[in-house]
Amino acid sequence: MSGPQCIAIDGPAGSGKSTVGEQLARQLGYLYVDTGAMYRAVAWLALHEDVDINDGPALGELVQRADIVINHPHVEDGRQYTVLVNGRDVTWDIREADVTRSVSAVSSHPEVRKVLIAQQQEMARQGKVVMVGRDIGAVVLPDAELKIYLTASLAERARRRHAELVERAGGNEKNVSSVEELTSDIERRDAIDHDNMQPAIDAIVIETDYLTVPQVLSTIAPYVEDTV
Repeated sequence: MSGPQCIAIDGPAGSGKSTVGEQLARQLGYLYVDTGAMYRAVAWLALHEDVDINDGPALGELVQRADIVINHPHVEDGRQYTVLVNGRDVTWDIREADVTRSVSAVSSHPEVRKVLIAQQQEMARQGKVVMVGRDIGAVVLPDAELKIYLTASLAERARRRHAELVERAGGNEKNVSSVEELTSDIERRDAIDHDNMQPAIDAIVIETDYLTVPQVLSTIAPYVEDTV
């Protein structure tokens, strides 16, 4: 019995889609593709090469000539995947605060989205992919056999992001943004990304505020089994 070839998981920042998507892909033996990492890679490259993040045409040219690759993790340092930009491992670089502040602006440009969506669709054509983002089910992979939309309250999403950053900082909260700052940042990103993160009409919507990751995966499991 074979499962769905493509699973789309969408949701706003902090809804748990990355963790759920990575663990689901691991369970199924699928490639996990975090499309947000691709936009972060473009933002990182723009900052690295001093390209204006508000200049759509310039960013479009930048991404067209860039070689952005997402693959299975090749280093055991807690990463969910490896991101290469022009051969350089930027997996952790793209999680820096300046990239986080820039990624929504970068991803709003049609010139960037057109190039990356085409790349994402090509990845999906290879099959056995769990693809995570804001508009995968609605725009990138409208024919995906299974579409999941995870959501959570703003307060819960900020709390999760803060806990994630503190863990990454080794438990040291001094160099981590406060929950209040993260709340404002997520709210700002929601406003910028609003038009690009609507659930597909046939997506299964799961509210994750009071669910653990294993509980979310258990909720998804019957739909995976039904889509064969």
